[in-house]
Amino acid sequence: MNEWTGVSGKYVIITGATSGIGRAAAVQLAARGARIGIVARNEAKANEVAAQLNEVAGGGAVADVFVGDMASQRSVRQVASEILERCPRVDVLVNNAGALYYHRHLTEDNVEMTWAVNHLAPFLLTSLLLDRLKESAPARVITTSSHGHRAAREGIDFDDLSGDRLYGRRRLLGGAFGRYAETKLANILFTAELARRLQGSGVSAYSFDPGLVATNFNKNNGVLVRWNMLVMRPFSRSPEKGAETLVWLTDSADVPESGEIYFADKRSKAPSGAAQDPDAARRLWEVSEEQTQGSSSLQG
Repeated sequence: MNEWTGVSGKYVIITGATSGIGRAAAVQLAARGARIGIVARNEAKANEVAAQLNEVAGGGAVADVFVGDMASQRSVRQVASEILERCPRVDVLVNNAGALYYHRHLTEDNVEMTWAVNHLAPFLLTSLLLDRLKESAPARVITTSSHGHRAAREGIDFDDLSGDRLYGRRRLLGGAFGRYAETKLANILFTAELARRLQGSGVSAYSFDPGLVATNFNKNNGVLVRWNMLVMRPFSRSPEKGAETLVWLTDSADVPESGEIYFADKRSKAPSGAAQDPDAARRLWEVSEEQTQGSSSLQG
C-alpha cells in the first residue's frame, strides 16, 4: 500500500466549509495544493468560499461546489451522486458540518435534527463515498467531534434516539446540549467502528476535537443561547487555531495509519470511557444503517 505523501494534488471533500474551522481548513489546504470540494446548503456562500480558495491557489480553479442539506437524507444522497459523477478521485472526506438545536425539531425523514445533521449525515455520506475512497487509497475520512462528547457520561441512549426524553428535560439548555454531546460521542464511536471495518483497505478514519472555537455556530437558537456563546467567546480559539488539527490530519504523513482514532492539538488523545466501548460502536453502526435504510456496504 502506498504511503501518504501530503495533501498536494489530492481531492478533499469538506462539509461545513462556508464558515468556522471548515472554511479556515479549506483555505489552508488550498494553499498547500489541495483541490477542494465544498459541500454546503447555501450556494451563494459556497461560491464565495470557492472564489477565495481559487485566489489563494494563485488564480487556478481549485474549488468545486456541491449544494446539499445535511439534514435531508435525500439531499445527502444527491450530493454523493454528484460527487461520484464529477470526481474520479476522493482522497479525503472531511465530515465537518454540525449543528445544535435548542428546541426539538424533526427532519423530513422523521429524525431529530441534531442527530440527523451531526451523526447520520456523516454516516450516510461516508457510506456512499466509501468505494470511491477505497479506489483512491491511500485515503482518509476525518470527522469533527468535540470535547463535549465527555458530557454524555452514560453513553448513547439507544432507547431515546428521537430525543424525546432529552428534550423533555426542563433544566437550562440541558436537553439541547445533552443531545449535542451524544452526537459528538457518536462521531467517535462511528470513527472507531469505521476504522475497524476498513482495516487493510488503505482508508484510515480519524476524529478530532477542535477545542472551543469562536464561530457563528449556534447563532440561530435564540437570545439565551447567543448570550451563553458570547460569555464563552473570550476563552475561545480562532477558527484558524481550531482548524490546525484538521489540517494536520488531512496533510501530515506523521498521522498514525491505525490504532489511534481521536486527536486534539495534533496529538492522539484518549476519549471518554463511553467512546471506547466497541459494543456501543457496533450497535450504533447497526441502528444508523436502519435509520438510513441500510446504506453501508461494509459488513460487520
